[in-house]
Amino acid sequence: MSKNEALLLATGFEEAEAFITLDILSRLGIKVTTVACQPQREIVSYHGAVIKADTLIEELADAHLFDALIMPGGPEGSKNLAASSAVTALIQRHDDAGMLIAPICSAAARVLGGNNLLKGRRYTCSGELGLDVKDGEYVMEDVVEDGNLLSGRGLGVAFDFALTLAQRLTGNKGAVDFQAEHIYYRPWLNRSSR
Repeated sequence: MSKNEALLLATGFEEAEAFITLDILSRLGIKVTTVACQPQREIVSYHGAVIKADTLIEELADAHLFDALIMPGGPEGSKNLAASSAVTALIQRHDDAGMLIAPICSAAARVLGGNNLLKGRRYTCSGELGLDVKDGEYVMEDVVEDGNLLSGRGLGVAFDFALTLAQRLTGNKGAVDFQAEHIYYRPWLNRSSR
């Protein structure tokens, strides 16, 4: 059965974190639905790119679950996601169902930590944002997995974050390694711990 992920976007999202993840997952046959977490489908990114999301968060059926919720950072984007009660409710519903929760950069500290959704789990995020979060355990690593929470430190590790997420979703290390080789991302292939 094919996987279906939601990429949660709000004004100011970090476009490279979002699109690297979307690209890697799509290459592996994983459907990524872009979700506007604001009243309109057109979203302006951190660096001013305008994209049109597949759907609005308010259009999602309450009973529908994605295999993973992906949240890119961006100073304004993560603040906008964190301020949305609809985003908080969506994350809580997916977390309760054991689905993957996948923030990168500032999203872990601001969106999850800011809404007490880390629940004591280990996570990583950009800069020192994690130092002010009280309900999770901040770890200074590139990618951290703890149960159904998979977090990435920031833009510089977006490929590692996306490939780790893809491997977790597909369970197919060979296919993920093939895509890493195909895009010449050697650091993934050179890791002995995989």
